[in-house]
Amino acid sequence: MKKIALVTDSTADLTEEIQKKYNIHVVPLKVRFKDKEYFDGELTSEEFYKKLEKAEELPATSQPSPEDFANMYRKLLKDYDEIISIHISSGLSGTVNAAHLAKQSLDGKIHIVDSKTISLGIGLMVTEAARNISEGLNALQIVEGLSKVRKNIETLFTLNTLEYLQKGGRIGKVQGVVGALLNIKPVIRVGDDGIYHTYKKARSQERALNGIVQAFKELARGRKYVRLAVAHGAAHQAGIYLKEALENALQLKTSIFTQVGPVIGAHTGPGTVGAAVQFE
Repeated sequence: MKKIALVTDSTADLTEEIQKKYNIHVVPLKVRFKDKEYFDGELTSEEFYKKLEKAEELPATSQPSPEDFANMYRKLLKDYDEIISIHISSGLSGTVNAAHLAKQSLDGKIHIVDSKTISLGIGLMVTEAARNISEGLNALQIVEGLSKVRKNIETLFTLNTLEYLQKGGRIGKVQGVVGALLNIKPVIRVGDDGIYHTYKKARSQERALNGIVQAFKELARGRKYVRLAVAHGAAHQAGIYLKEALENALQLKTSIFTQVGPVIGAHTGPGTVGAAVQFE
C-alpha cells in the first residue's frame, strides 16, 4: 500500500492534538504587526488577540511562498509515496496557487485540493481525508471523494464588527457600510464559490448565534448531520453558547472546539463565533 502524507495550512485552525492524532502536516501563513512578523501558531490565539487589542494599526497577513511548500513537500516525499494537500479557498487567499507552483518544481505525486472554505470547514475536510487514508483508500479515491465532501460541508460565522473584513479586503459579498452604521451582526456563509456571502442579519450577537443554528437546519435540506466543529475569536462564552445550542438542535456532539487562529482572526477580529457542519 502506498504511503500518503496529508498537508494543510494553518487557516484550518486544527488543534495540536488533532494534528498529532491524524499525522497532519501544517504549512503556516504569517501575520505581521508593524515590523514584527510571526508564523501562524507562533503566537497563541490568546497572545494574538491581546496584541490585536493594543495594536495601533491592523496586522497584515501573508500566504506561504512556493518555496515554503516545496520545502515541506520535499521533506515528506523522502518518507511518503504521495501527498494530498488541502488549503484555504482560492477566493480568499493565494495559498493554493503557491502550492501549485511548488508542485510544478517537483517530481513527486502531489494532489492539491482547493477547499473552497475556511477555518474548521477546511479542518473537517482534512480530518475526513485522514480517516480515508487510515481506511486504506488510495490518493485518487480520496481526492475524488473530497469533491463530494466539500459540497456537504457548510461554514457559517458571525462577527462583532465588519471593520476587519473591510480593511483586510476580504469582504466578498457581505454588505458592510450599512451594517456597520446600523450595528447589525451578519451571519456570513462561505458560498460554493469560496467567498463570503451574507446569509442573515441580526440585531444582536445572541440573535446572530441563534440565526446560525437556524441556518444549519435550513441548509441541511434533509441531509443527516455527521460532524460539528465550533470556533471563536476571543469570545469563549459566545462560543460555548453556540456549541451547546447546535448540539441540542442537531443532536450531535462537537468534534472540534477551538479558538480561531491569528491569520483568520486578523481578518475577522475579536468576537467572531462560527461553526462548520459536515452532512452525509
